[in-house]
Amino acid sequence: MSTTFVAPLGDRGRLVLPAKLRASQNWEQGDSLVLVETSKGVLIATRRQALDLLRDQLAGESLVQELIDERRQAAKAEQSGDE
Repeated sequence: MSTTFVAPLGDRGRLVLPAKLRASQNWEQGDSLVLVETSKGVLIATRRQALDLLRDQLAGESLVQELIDERRQAAKAEQSGDE
C-alpha cells in the first residue's frame, strides 16, 4: 500500500499526523514512534514496525553459510583433482 499524506510542521517542531494515516497504521495516542533519517528522507514507524522492517532486510541467505558452502565446494574440487 502506498498513500501520500501531508502533515504541516507546526510551532516548536510539532507534527500532527493525519487521522487516516494513524488509523491505517493502528497508531494511538501515546505510541512511541521511531524516526530514522536516511540519505533519501525520513522513515517514521513504531518500534515494532522498525524491527520488522530491519528483520525483513536482513532475511535471506546467510553470508557466513554462503562462504562455508563455497569453501566446501572448493575443497571438494581440490580433492577430486588430487586423486
